[in-house]
Amino acid sequence: MSTSSRIIIGTRASALALWQAHWVAARLQQAGWETELVTMETKGDKILGQSLASIGSKGLFTEELEEKLLNHSIDIAVHSAKDMPSELPSNLELIAFTERESAQDVLVSHKENIRLEQKQPLVIGTSSVRRKALLQRYFPQHTLVDIRGNLQTRFKKMEEGQCDAMLLAFAGVHRMELGSYIRQHLHVEVFVPPVGQGSLAIEASNELSPEKKQAIQKVLNHFPSAQCVLAERHFLRTIQGGCSVPAFAHARILEGTLTLDAGIISLDGDKLIQQRMHLNDPQQLGQNLAKALLEQGGSKILSEIKNQK
Repeated sequence: MSTSSRIIIGTRASALALWQAHWVAARLQQAGWETELVTMETKGDKILGQSLASIGSKGLFTEELEEKLLNHSIDIAVHSAKDMPSELPSNLELIAFTERESAQDVLVSHKENIRLEQKQPLVIGTSSVRRKALLQRYFPQHTLVDIRGNLQTRFKKMEEGQCDAMLLAFAGVHRMELGSYIRQHLHVEVFVPPVGQGSLAIEASNELSPEKKQAIQKVLNHFPSAQCVLAERHFLRTIQGGCSVPAFAHARILEGTLTLDAGIISLDGDKLIQQRMHLNDPQQLGQNLAKALLEQGGSKILSEIKNQK
């Protein structure tokens, strides 16, 4: 068990995950806490020869960290919120969501002057079923290939010629100081982001001491971002979606009201159901919008996807 004056932080070992964990540690240190980092590889880090959807969506980047939380060898785990399954083990909880960076996707390339709208076909790398479906719907002239690995590995594969460009989250590209590769920022109302993108999620055991839990929340939890991510997560949980389902949700506070854009799209991009809803209760907002989309044909799309797999 950790000492009362120290917070032990678990993280994946990739450069981006370490950046995020060090960012969290720095803020806790500023508040007077000692910190220690414990790194590990997850299943999602080790299996790079398959798409995320084919491996299975549950806990690919979280399971090993959660085991450490349950045996109390770490106090908290730092995750990209978008990597978190919609349901957690009953004895674990998300206690904070950090202030969100821009949640948008970006087109990155080592080549100059390229855009998704161009008629000349590009080979675009992505392992996301959501991005693949949206690309096929809006930009069908391009060829899509699976590109897996940490951010540095993916950039290396692109520069080796495996693809002309990639679709990535702005937040990760920005944190790794790779912004010079960005060729296009994609609008969040068309290329709606996945649940949680841009925010960090802090996970802990239910047995974490109240003192530490409250201190971590005070330092790290950004209430408006948390409201938004919670609405998105309730949407995802209600449709029972994971990384193998091309669903998306992006909440913002517009004119003082919690606003959620969400949708479900078929794997080939042909069928799209999308809607906006406003409500200042994150749970009700996520659940209501999910139920509305399911009734409008989302259930049929999800059933077809399940049968295809």
